[in-house]
Amino acid sequence: DALQVACFDTAFHRGHPRTAEVYALPQGVTSSGVRRYGFHGLSYEYIAEALRDLDPDLAAGEVVVAHLGSGASLCAMRNGNSVDSTMGFTALDGLPMSTRTGQLDPGVVLHLLREGRSIDDVERMFYKESGLLGLSGETGDMRKLLQSDSTDAAFAVEYFCYRVAREIGALAVSLDGLDGVVFTAGIGENQPLIRANVAARLRSLGAIVEPGANDAGDIRFDAAESRIKLLAIPTNEELMLARHAARFL
Repeated sequence: DALQVACFDTAFHRGHPRTAEVYALPQGVTSSGVRRYGFHGLSYEYIAEALRDLDPDLAAGEVVVAHLGSGASLCAMRNGNSVDSTMGFTALDGLPMSTRTGQLDPGVVLHLLREGRSIDDVERMFYKESGLLGLSGETGDMRKLLQSDSTDAAFAVEYFCYRVAREIGALAVSLDGLDGVVFTAGIGENQPLIRANVAARLRSLGAIVEPGANDAGDIRFDAAESRIKLLAIPTNEELMLARHAARFL
């Protein structure tokens, strides 16, 4: 008999321009609901609110938030509103994740099906056997990968950081500029090596890390000469759920 309150993880992204929302598919397919929804919206909404308290000027500007956990995505925000995201129709799209593929040529799906694999087998591969686990052949846990001596584990880490930085660059185009990058979620909050690796790949955008602040887990860890701000802010999706439920009630 308890009242149920549903908070959709896609809702935060509903203000996207149409160019960031549709696929180049026949209009009938698009109108049936096949489009880019985006996910991790509760996390991004929390970060947007937290950033307004921490740095109002940055919150009003162009920011990419990197939700890096076992599920990973990026969100481009302008004035605290989502304008683009790396996840699409499902939570498979975008960045490589613990066991999920991330962005993939749809031709790969057709190829695997033509090889005779079942839809269930392909689905299991994409959701449960790919990503960091598939690349390393060991684990999808970033903590264990960073401790491993395996060259495949090291490659999985490098691939992850490369893809994160590459997509941050793409979202900087969506924003027509970049004032800051916020790292959050399990990897983003707790792995300074990953933050440093990603930020080093953003040198062309003006990112320079202050190593001491990054290693100490400070909220701000950009160097004085950095042209963009770098932050690590813990997310709190549960609190966001509670706030929405309270507003509803």
